[in-house]
Amino acid sequence: MYEYIVGRITAVTPYYVVLENNGVGFQLFVANPFRYQIDEQQQRIYVYQVVRDNDISLFGFKDRAEKQLFLKLLSVSGIGPKSALAILANEDHNGLVTAINSDDDGYLTKFPGIGKKTAKQIILDLKGKMDDVEITSGFVGQQGLNLDLKAEVPYLEESVAALLALGYTKTEVNKIIKKLKTFDGQSTDEYLRYALKLLMNK
Repeated sequence: MYEYIVGRITAVTPYYVVLENNGVGFQLFVANPFRYQIDEQQQRIYVYQVVRDNDISLFGFKDRAEKQLFLKLLSVSGIGPKSALAILANEDHNGLVTAINSDDDGYLTKFPGIGKKTAKQIILDLKGKMDDVEITSGFVGQQGLNLDLKAEVPYLEESVAALLALGYTKTEVNKIIKKLKTFDGQSTDEYLRYALKLLMNK
């Protein structure tokens, strides 16, 4: 129904961003909320509406290519919007397409919520069908994490909350927390990108 919305970002959380347009704040679930910043600049975010029996949600994307890849993933049996966003959060989209086309189900199972069966289904449904995808590389839930985080590193705390929002488990996050604590990132986005890279390489 919607192609995109132009507005300004007024809120950023580990789960979603709020895009204000003409006095209306749209809650958009996005792959990596911390790529966005709260400011007065207007920006265009591509959107996709998901309607269920008891819920209507809007999913947001940096560009048309990211939305296109989301729709490809959503067409796979067993892949829902949340799983598709978790896959998109790792911005190595070239690596994703390569894994699909080379039957690398091991790569796909590194994403949260993707088991061997679903990984094989992704390959079955999408192998050889990704040529038309334009590849571009591109605060809630903190209580009770018990991840031994230092309060003076807010970027680290926010990135961990975002990982949990994407579906990664506390156990998975704890395996990379030592490396995250030694990372000298200058934003939550940088911490989250680094964390996702570590999770994909573990």
